[in-house]
Amino acid sequence: ETEPLTSKKDVSDCNEGEDCKENRLLVRNPKSALRLVEDGNKVHPSQGDKGEAAQISNGYSGVQSSVPCNGMGEVEDARCTAPAATTTTTTTTSTTCGAEGQQQLMELEDRETWSKKIDFLLSVIGYAVDLGNVWRFPYICYQNGGGAFLIPYTIMAIFGGIPLFYMELALGQYHRNGCISIWRKICPIFKGIGFAICIIDLYVASYYNTIMAWAFYYLVSSFTAELPWTSCTNAWNTGNCTNYFSKDNVSWSLHSISPAEEFYTRQVLQVHRSNGLDDLGGISWQLTLCLLLIFTIVYFSIWKGVKTSGKVVWVTATFPYIILFILLVRGATLPGAWRGVLYYLKPDWQKLLATEVWVDAAAQIFFSLGPGFGVLLAYASYNKFHNNCYQDALVTSTVNCVTSFVSGFVIFTVLGYMAEMRNEDVSEVAKDTGPSLLFITYAEAIANMPASTFFAIIFFLMLLTLGLDSTFAGLEGVITGVLDEFPHVWSKRREFFVLGLTIICFLGSLATLTFGGAYVVKLFEEYATGPAVLTVVFLEAVAVAWFYGITQFCNDVKEMLGFTPGWYWRVCWVAVSPIFLLFVTCSFLSNPPELRLFDYNYPYWTTVAGYCIGTSSIIFIPIYMVYRLIITPGTLKERILKSITPETATEIPFGDIRMNAV
Repeated sequence: ETEPLTSKKDVSDCNEGEDCKENRLLVRNPKSALRLVEDGNKVHPSQGDKGEAAQISNGYSGVQSSVPCNGMGEVEDARCTAPAATTTTTTTTSTTCGAEGQQQLMELEDRETWSKKIDFLLSVIGYAVDLGNVWRFPYICYQNGGGAFLIPYTIMAIFGGIPLFYMELALGQYHRNGCISIWRKICPIFKGIGFAICIIDLYVASYYNTIMAWAFYYLVSSFTAELPWTSCTNAWNTGNCTNYFSKDNVSWSLHSISPAEEFYTRQVLQVHRSNGLDDLGGISWQLTLCLLLIFTIVYFSIWKGVKTSGKVVWVTATFPYIILFILLVRGATLPGAWRGVLYYLKPDWQKLLATEVWVDAAAQIFFSLGPGFGVLLAYASYNKFHNNCYQDALVTSTVNCVTSFVSGFVIFTVLGYMAEMRNEDVSEVAKDTGPSLLFITYAEAIANMPASTFFAIIFFLMLLTLGLDSTFAGLEGVITGVLDEFPHVWSKRREFFVLGLTIICFLGSLATLTFGGAYVVKLFEEYATGPAVLTVVFLEAVAVAWFYGITQFCNDVKEMLGFTPGWYWRVCWVAVSPIFLLFVTCSFLSNPPELRLFDYNYPYWTTVAGYCIGTSSIIFIPIYMVYRLIITPGTLKERILKSITPETATEIPFGDIRMNAV
């Protein structure tokens, strides 16, 4: 109200339907309409089904709680008393009742936000653009028809990946909660999804950072005049080592092994000292030190929240693009580069008839954009309420896809150069997949370029920065989820929780630091995250679109953005995206990958172990559903209805005003 609360107007002078002050507190008559005066604009609400809705002049609406209260959880018969502070034009009111409502309001007001919009965008781009964009997309592209693969990839992005990406950003920004507590406001029975996401993120942290430890080992080894993987005269080399880049006339035979491959397998990984998963061998102290330093960097980057990590990503998210551009220019000037580009983009239209190509396209776009890891929910929850997350989703997903495509040129110009030097087809040079493509093939090509030391340093520094911001994001998904779920325990002790979490992740990575650790990394990469995260996002899409309701979700988006998502987004969220996820999941389960790394064929029992690892995370979903139904009072029907009904209203901020979205 425009009248100061210090006015000496008596309460008894208030007429029916007016709001008055009593003991310097604003007294709200529930029969009166909420009147907001801001910048001279008066708005008069109409009575809704669930409360008195205030239609704000900018197109957003708020809903008052239908239960009158006095701000302390005590229900009054005719009035609701709430603290209010006034200025000349703005009134601050709160309609949240009870201790739980006050706690939510306190969390809302104290919640951290991004310092700048660009911090959020760089963080999301840094999370989405990771090591997989550099090694996975180029390999899958040439394996599945070259340029023809871009057709299913684009289709899967438009109808599957981007809608899910947009949905998670909108959910996180509207409800302003992490992956666990957000389900109280959507569909409580699916809260187990949040716990499953946290377990998946811990699995990823246990092996993903080990790959960065390999890159860090390479980075340290690069500070020499002659790179150690350029010759066959080192202690770790064997008789099969063949350096075809030497000045001598050396022929490449069937048993030849490049010095780069022996450096990777025998010096960095030391897999020759392990007999496989049955006998992993000892722990490499060099890799342990590298991983310890990486986790130290991670800890001091995220321990204070998004205010600090949002500044770090200015380096970790932008530096890779500078290096990619330098490597692209350098690769384009190498002899034979055109052969690699031709092999990369030459379309094989017959491949489009194969189901595997479409499965690979769907899997690639899904794992590249990264919904289902709780990261997008966490990052978006620190946005301002009216931030345009629709525009953010389109920008960041487009940047991610373009980066993958450009990375293919960076890789294949070098593979063409390698084929030219070996006098072989590009297909023979490009048979390395996954990390081997970077640590063997690309490292060898760099070693034989002019200014090889410089290019090696910036290349492995790029790999580190690509991995670091993805690690920041994955751990932030867990941190935000746990802190929002248990604010009374950890909200004031974030630094200690983050420290404990990084120690747990480091200890969980010890198995990947053994001489057979590369075999463990491969097993976790294929089974711990793939089917589990697909199942999580499928259930998440179903819960939001079918239980929470697509109409309610679209209304939430309108509250934030001022416009309702069109029919395309509705159809994708309700039908296309869940079918997309179900299609990929069933394809994976029907054809489990046959794992092979170097000369080691994984035994059959590893498939069973892999499925057990994957199931260990998603098992929390049915367990929580059963637990929820048991603790909920009433008949079975009443329990189910209560379990699928949102428990808590979402507080919608409007300037200094907080309103319940019921």
